[in-house]
Amino acid sequence: MGKKLKAQGKDFEFTKEHKRLLLGSVFLMATSAIGPAFLTQTAVFTAQFTSSFAFAILLSILIDIGAQINIWRVLVVTGKRGQEVANEIVSGLGTFISILIAIGGLAFNIGNIAGAGLGLNAIFGLDVKVGAAITAILSIGIFISKSGQKIMDVVTMSLGILMIVVVAFVMFKANPPYAEAAKHLVMPEQPLALVLPIITLVGGTVGGYITFAGAHRILDSGIKGKEYLPFVNKAAVSGILTTGVLRTLLFLAVLGVVVTGVSLSSENPPASVFEHVLGPVGRNILGIVLFAAAMSSVIGSAYTSATFLKTLHKSVYDKTNIIVITFIVISTLVFLSLGKPVTLLIVAGALNGLILPITLGTVLVASKRKSIVGDYRHPTWMLIFGIVAVVVTLVTGIFSLQGLTELWGS
Repeated sequence: MGKKLKAQGKDFEFTKEHKRLLLGSVFLMATSAIGPAFLTQTAVFTAQFTSSFAFAILLSILIDIGAQINIWRVLVVTGKRGQEVANEIVSGLGTFISILIAIGGLAFNIGNIAGAGLGLNAIFGLDVKVGAAITAILSIGIFISKSGQKIMDVVTMSLGILMIVVVAFVMFKANPPYAEAAKHLVMPEQPLALVLPIITLVGGTVGGYITFAGAHRILDSGIKGKEYLPFVNKAAVSGILTTGVLRTLLFLAVLGVVVTGVSLSSENPPASVFEHVLGPVGRNILGIVLFAAAMSSVIGSAYTSATFLKTLHKSVYDKTNIIVITFIVISTLVFLSLGKPVTLLIVAGALNGLILPITLGTVLVASKRKSIVGDYRHPTWMLIFGIVAVVVTLVTGIFSLQGLTELWGS
């Protein structure tokens, strides 16, 4: 028997199946965010801002929670996906958002495919392109399986836990300056210089498709309604904290290396950290983390982008697997022809962050429309939290455009 949770005057039974779904949605969201871009961004920005980067991580986590909990609650209460809610606010807005998110998801997935290829290259010495092709085949195999969603849950959970354990080990070995990081957590040097890192982190964690990954997974399982709000709150916050834990561990690991004067490789910044801390075997260990991060992100990106694209026309609504396979194949072909510049991964995160004010703002408007949410009353403090997240991401997003221009030109 599961335990009963109270919500809106109703009880619902929290069963083992709910627990699996909770963990599945948490890790789908978290591992969608934790890809090669996540590893690259964290390493690059830690090397640039050292211990002050802790402030950017903290602020991004708070913004992430404000965005995530608002979006997940409204979607589960209405039982509708993000683009369907947007179309009820302004006709055609959901279609516009779907296209934006699909483009952002595709940009990330090219990096994800490439990262998985690099991971297999580091572990087994395989050609990067061969490794990318193997990743694409494995990912497609998960979706065409009859138990695809359950396998997806298990794979993302296993890979997520593996990454946390490995990075935690590297962090302890790196012996970072914890006190200095704690000090700059609230008193950063040159806080205005952290604008681009903050919007990039937010974009990489809840921007674009990522914030909808877990919520759409919950809806696809048939769960909707106010009685599930405690379940949704727990899942949304847990997903953000999971990514926050891993980013903090990786930040401290990188900090422990860069404070010793080591310069990170521009080609593969995380590799410099692992090799410095663990020696030659560090390359193989990084390969495991990189493959786990990339493989899980390929799954999350393709799945969530498909949940947006399938509503563009009724003829493809029930063809999620075909959309997913096409998405993965296109990402793989683009990588095989263009490669994976580090800059692309950072820019993709920032652009996804620019999408967030649109999607979150739309959901906040929907939360106050009785025609959409019925008799559900969205908490005022949560609405304010969401508005702050919209304002911060909008303002920092505008400022980050200049930083993006300079980054792209470098």
